[in-house]
Parts: sequence; structure tokens; C-alpha cells
Amino acid sequence: MSTALAEPSFPPLMSGRATLGADPFAAARKAAAEGCDGGLILHNVTAERLRAAIVFAPDVPLAQAVAMLPVCAVGLQNALGALAPPEVGVHLDWSGPVRVNGARCGGVRMAADTSDPDEIPGWLVVGWDLVFSREAEAPGETPDETALYEEGCGDLDPVHLLEAWARHTLVWINRWTDEGNRPVHAEWTGLLHDTGKTVTVAGRTGEALGADEAFGLLLKNAAGTHLIPLTTLLEGTQ
Repeated sequence: MSTALAEPSFPPLMSGRATLGADPFAAARKAAAEGCDGGLILHNVTAERLRAAIVFAPDVPLAQAVAMLPVCAVGLQNALGALAPPEVGVHLDWSGPVRVNGARCGGVRMAADTSDPDEIPGWLVVGWDLVFSREAEAPGETPDETALYEEGCGDLDPVHLLEAWARHTLVWINRWTDEGNRPVHAEWTGLLHDTGKTVTVAGRTGEALGADEAFGLLLKNAAGTHLIPLTTLLEGTQ
């Protein structure tokens, strides 16, 4: 049964708004298009699933602004890593999935009001979700999917995780602002689960070699090595 939990609190420069069951990613895109301030976090917190999205007001071209996806993903991994038991492994896929002990447990996504990498976006939104509990599955039925409570995180409070994500993400935003891509890139690439594995991204299949300095995926197949920019992950504008 879904149960509304306590209202989260956020650090300075961030504010929150509950979506009351609506999709926070869609709500954030709507709020951004209507001119809300950057730093607004839309969230829907239940005992079963945690969903959130943050609005950014970039002052750099889209090709640079999309760094906010790895920034938010690293913030999420750091928050979950700090609150979960030490034996719980949290990793990321380049294309967005969040993996707990190797299985998919949620994901990170991104949208902006432009797809032109050279244009400064009016807004950019990064959203994410994590599954805390799910309907009982037959053993082995979905080996690549899991929920936090199945991985030893039964004491994890969704609201505390949301608050921790905001704090960790703000730290990484500040590091990116002060130091550029390098520290974020080092942290993020060290967490990528799919490096060295065969993946399919943007219609291409090959071995994921890692990411370039601008977070683009280096994908190797029989036709050569391809660079897939992070802007490829942008979802359609509205």
C-alpha cells in the first residue's frame, strides 16, 4: 500500500514541491517551461518508490550543461552508498540505469528545451527514480531487476535518501562549477557498470570503452570506435 511520508527538507538554493502522485519529471519540465527558478525539486515519495526531478537554469551551452546528468547520478550513488549497508554495491550505466548489486533498481533521465548542443538552454531537467519494494516475483524471474528492500536496505527511509541526494548533488554542482568536468568525470566513470560490456545505445551495438572528457560514450564495434554524445540521452522537448 502506498503511504505518504514526511515532507523532505532541502539545502539552501534548493526548494521542494510534492507532486501528489504525478510524475515529477513531467511536472519539473512543465514548471521549467513556465519559468520556475532553478533548484526546484519536484518529488513523489512513497514506501514503494521514490521519484524526483530537479530544474536547472544553465548559463552554458547544452553540450556543457548536460554534465548535470552525471552530477545528479553521482549525487544519487553517493547518497545511497552512504545510507545503505556497506555490502550493498551501487553503480551506474552510461545511459541512465542505476544498479544495486548488479541489477537495475531505477534510473536517471534528462530533458531540455533545446537539442542544439551550441545553444544555452532556457532550462534543463534531470529526473531519477528508485524502487524500494515491488510485487513478489518468482525466484529468478527478473534477474536483472531488483528493489532496495530485496538488497538489504529494509531500514532505508526514502525521505532521508531524497534529502541526502540533494546535499550530495549540491556538493558536486559546486565542484563542477569550480573545477569543471574533471572531478565529476573521475567519480562517474569509476562507477560505470557497463564499461567493457556489450551495450546498445542510439541504435549502435558494441563494447562500451568508457567516456570521453565531455561524458560522451566511446563505443567500439566492427565498424570502428564511435563517440555518442551525452546529449543523445535528452528526451523530447515539450
